[in-house]
Amino acid sequence: MKIETFKYDNRIVRAFAIATIVWAIVGFCAGLLAAVQLFWPEANLNLQYTTFGRLRPLHTNAVIFAFVGNGMFTGIYYSLQRLCKARMFSDGLSWLNFWGWNLIIVAAAITLPLGLTTSKEYAELEWPIDLAIAVVWVAFTINLLGTIARRRERHIYVAIWFYIATAITVAVLHIGNSLAVPAGLFKSYPIYAGVQDALMQWWYGHNAVAFFLTTPYLGLMYYFLPKAANRPVFSYRLSIIHFWALIFIYIWAGPHHLLYTALPDWAQSLGMVFSVMLVAPSWGGMLNGLLTLRGAWDKVRQDPMLKFMVVALTAYGMATLEGPLLAIKSVNSLSHYTDWTIAHVHTGALGWNGFFTFSMLYWLFPKLWNTKLHSLKLANWHFWLGLMGIMFYAIPMYWAGITQGLMWKEFTADGFLRYPNFLETVLQLVPMYRLRAIGGTLYIIGACIGAYNLYRTAKSGKFEPDTEAQAAPLSEDKHPVGTGHRWLEAKPMLMTVLATVAILIGGAIEVIPMYLIKENVPTISAVKPYTALEVLGRDLYIREGCVGCHSQMIRPFRSETERYGEYSKAGEFVYDHPFLWGSKRTGPDLHRLGGKYPDAWHYNHMENPRSTSPGSIMPPYPWLLTQNLDTNSLPARISALRKVGVPYPVGFEKGPAQKELEAQARKIVANLQLGMISNAPPNSEIIGLIAYLQRLGTDLKSAPPQAEITPAREPAVATANP
Repeated sequence: MKIETFKYDNRIVRAFAIATIVWAIVGFCAGLLAAVQLFWPEANLNLQYTTFGRLRPLHTNAVIFAFVGNGMFTGIYYSLQRLCKARMFSDGLSWLNFWGWNLIIVAAAITLPLGLTTSKEYAELEWPIDLAIAVVWVAFTINLLGTIARRRERHIYVAIWFYIATAITVAVLHIGNSLAVPAGLFKSYPIYAGVQDALMQWWYGHNAVAFFLTTPYLGLMYYFLPKAANRPVFSYRLSIIHFWALIFIYIWAGPHHLLYTALPDWAQSLGMVFSVMLVAPSWGGMLNGLLTLRGAWDKVRQDPMLKFMVVALTAYGMATLEGPLLAIKSVNSLSHYTDWTIAHVHTGALGWNGFFTFSMLYWLFPKLWNTKLHSLKLANWHFWLGLMGIMFYAIPMYWAGITQGLMWKEFTADGFLRYPNFLETVLQLVPMYRLRAIGGTLYIIGACIGAYNLYRTAKSGKFEPDTEAQAAPLSEDKHPVGTGHRWLEAKPMLMTVLATVAILIGGAIEVIPMYLIKENVPTISAVKPYTALEVLGRDLYIREGCVGCHSQMIRPFRSETERYGEYSKAGEFVYDHPFLWGSKRTGPDLHRLGGKYPDAWHYNHMENPRSTSPGSIMPPYPWLLTQNLDTNSLPARISALRKVGVPYPVGFEKGPAQKELEAQARKIVANLQLGMISNAPPNSEIIGLIAYLQRLGTDLKSAPPQAEITPAREPAVATANP
């Protein structure tokens, strides 16, 4: 039998591994600063580029796509070559993947603090960067499939199944959710509106968690855990069930982020049912990993890599049990918009993704540099500091979330809201926010110790750029292909097609009816497009990241209609590109804010939130009072909105829009003068933002909330964003 000699490329693995460590520290520090801002507003630094609203998406992108993304590529580029017994298909594509991906992250680090954002959670990057992501991801996918095609192993191992599902599904999700019409170099409007945009966003958002944070890491688990434990995977059959059930069911679960919203009930129910079903395949994967360690627990106690792995799998199991629990409507009615969701997300991010990545790096560095780990003691310090950090983070956030949910819903014996002032609920959470910051600090200290330990490990050894290996070519492998799933494992292109079909079924059944069946989004004749000034004001609201702390979705609960007004209807959002329902209430819901306060209140509130709401944790926004509205961009924005379906008259942007804008601005300036504010220029950004805020919820005449009926209990606005 002919034996071929070839070399594995370790340079690309080293590059991604170093980037993983660097972006870990950057992403964690951004998160810590954002956490501190929620109990110490001065940490916003009085700069428009460092407010919570702009920092939060920077933190999430840095952790998800920079830290976890580079960690994912590190593990895939190392394991895929060895599982296929082949060098990567193209060194050029490998480096395009590395430099392209990390330049995209740098672009995100520049544009997000500048306020250049779509506001869509986990998909905030604007259209030029979205195009770059698509190009880089295609390069990665070609490299992945090309390497599989050149393999010297007939049967593809379970880890590769998960890599294939990741590559295909992330491409579908990214392209589907990012379709938009540009209105400038860094401004666009999604082709979807309101309810449809919400469904698309959370079809993407939930499955970004599923197929970016979960499936590739499960593939890495199936490779690195048996390697480190020196034991075979517990159950081959369970891995088959785990894979196919997970990728088929996961794609249906996105609507559970929209329970009790204006999304049609049938879509909400589908999302809830499939979310509950997810427990089975998720726990099947966790148990398959943990049971692989049977008989190896002495080694677990001694090997820090395995310690991190066990905690990572445990965190994965906890998060994938809690996720379906939170998708049950009765539980979701308490948890949604609260810090409970934040605790849930970070259990997965810090425990599953964070600890798994560190586990993998502790195993890889000695292999790449042909040496031993510099210090087991430092690795253990990292482990315990990281574990304590997770505990100090998650437990206070669970406490805060349940506290929020209960306080929002509590009524007195006389039938009044016990806490009509939203600020009362916020101030109760400040001690928990401080504890969370302590947890984040511990986690970062542990990560820094780990980075130092890995650096010293690399310094003590000699890096091997290429590892020589030998194997017979596939064409000379005369072993039988096998039957059943073993037969399919020898047909990777067929497996790719079947995996694609599996992930498309659920998405198609949920998404297509939202466009074909008009009754899913009933129209309301009173709802009109935003005025020219309101369009610019809405874009300022998006720029400042206000959606990160405020919802615009009143759910049909008595506690919410009493506090905010009439519950939200699907037809009210038909001209909202993008939707701004939000996913967290650090401040009150704003959907019925229009007309609730005079224009001067909004002006003072943006200039100094504590002047209107003593104790508020919202930062000031003084630049809105001095910066001029970007009216030059108005024609392009109106034209783009018309292209996505907003019925502005033809030619409206060529003159009438500017005249309408100036007339509305003069009215707001006059109102401000009545409120003793005489120095507001009609072309300042604050005028546009006030116009938008005063429009919210006014298309429908609704009964006033309890807080307006009882002026003595009027709620102050306590937020981290406008």
